[in-house]
Amino acid sequence: MQQNPTGIFIHYLHQLKVIVEKITIHQQQNPALLYTSLHSDMLPLLAQIRTTANFALRTCCPLVKRARINFDNPYETYAGLQQQLDETIAYLQVIPAAEFTQPLEKIQDKAGFNELVLTADEYINYYALPNFFFHLSMVYSIARHAGVPLSKGDFDGYHQYPTGFSFV
Repeated sequence: MQQNPTGIFIHYLHQLKVIVEKITIHQQQNPALLYTSLHSDMLPLLAQIRTTANFALRTCCPLVKRARINFDNPYETYAGLQQQLDETIAYLQVIPAAEFTQPLEKIQDKAGFNELVLTADEYINYYALPNFFFHLSMVYSIARHAGVPLSKGDFDGYHQYPTGFSFV
């Protein structure tokens, strides 16, 4: 297993920036959608975006034996979220690959109220990446549910469909 997941995170954080930009345009800067969730017991869009960004840092920092950080800011705006994403990407881009060569033997974290102690491979593959993609998927789902015109290509950066294409 590759011990350095920064490339994956950076790619998908760029896609998250695309999604946030499309949400911003569709919502005409109206912040109301930021406080919308798929269900009343789930995190709203704002928290889903921040959690996605923070999962990348929450994963990489212990792998390179750094204190966990985040770039949350007090701005509950689309611009504030883009700033957080930019700062997160910039931080990940400058972590030297060599720092990933000697990860901690065990990584400690919490999954809800559950205390975790996992090897680096287990942490990346069974916990961190699935949670990163869960929260990214929630962002996509909330936006699509609100009518934001997103495609699978906006999510992964690879798929392309002609204008007006529909699966139904």
